[in-house]
Amino acid sequence: MKKPKITIATGSANEFFTRIREHAKKLDRSESLPASVTLTFEDPADLLKVLTSERVRLLRKAKAGSLPISDLASGLRRDVRAVSRDVVLLEKAGLLRTHYQTNPGHGRLKIVEPVAQAYKLAANL
Repeated sequence: MKKPKITIATGSANEFFTRIREHAKKLDRSESLPASVTLTFEDPADLLKVLTSERVRLLRKAKAGSLPISDLASGLRRDVRAVSRDVVLLEKAGLLRTHYQTNPGHGRLKIVEPVAQAYKLAANL
């Protein structure tokens, strides 16, 4: 399955409902919708709570492919616990996904994967 493009943006509730109505009209006409997801924040301050500069760096690094959290942390020169907390938050937001992989003789590794092939950030003030 092809990974969607994710757009992270700010916008009003009216903009959200306008976009949804346009999608519904396309579906009513049997048109296909592009594989994309839009994560919209009404307040830019809320967006900045989720997407700190370190989390943006994390998303960029994770886009390369499936990596254990420990490899992400060392590649970013950050503490593993801090990266793990950020991964959990970004996973809840739908921007990353994780799964566990057996590490013979050493337990399990938590593997981080990108949800999208591209992430687009748009903010309007």
